[in-house]
Amino acid sequence: MTDISLIDRLLDVIEHDIVPKTEDGIEHGNKLFGAAILRKSDRSLVLAETNNETENPLWHGEVHCLKRFYEMPKAERVDTKDAIFLATHEPCSLCLSAITWTGFDNFYYLFSHEDSRDSFAIPHDLKILKEVFTLEPGGYNAENAYWKSYSLRRLVRELPQADRARLEGRIAAIAGKYDALSAEYQDGKADNDIPLN
Repeated sequence: MTDISLIDRLLDVIEHDIVPKTEDGIEHGNKLFGAAILRKSDRSLVLAETNNETENPLWHGEVHCLKRFYEMPKAERVDTKDAIFLATHEPCSLCLSAITWTGFDNFYYLFSHEDSRDSFAIPHDLKILKEVFTLEPGGYNAENAYWKSYSLRRLVRELPQADRARLEGRIAAIAGKYDALSAEYQDGKADNDIPLN
């Protein structure tokens, strides 16, 4: 059974913790991908971050979040098995590997690889999966020995109508913010030196 309060909480984190960081990141020429780590026990936020590819092309939203997580004092970090990993966008192959290597047993995401390509004009996730790994869209194993992944939009589509309508409204509002962020990134991307912009 889908936990509606968890979906609301994850949307809150995207809207109030990740988006403000992403707005600042885009002003500096970075892409619009972000991530956060929450405690499973009480869903409190451990850390939220955004893409920082202008510093290092490996600092995708998820990888930069993990980098910052491991820079925290160990006493402030939660064991990754006791944490929820949240990505604004379905993780690329680099980020899928990073989530795996750091021991998370789950991740949630809002926008799909197809959304990244079609809505945000960033086709690299799907292109790399196809060219390097010969995988079609959705071809990676979304539930495996390491983790289980969850599309927030898919979870919402499975809910009863009243809950579904309310949450789809929230998602539409967040998507509108990301549309604006995407337009800003696309307008300025020629000025940055990210290899795959």
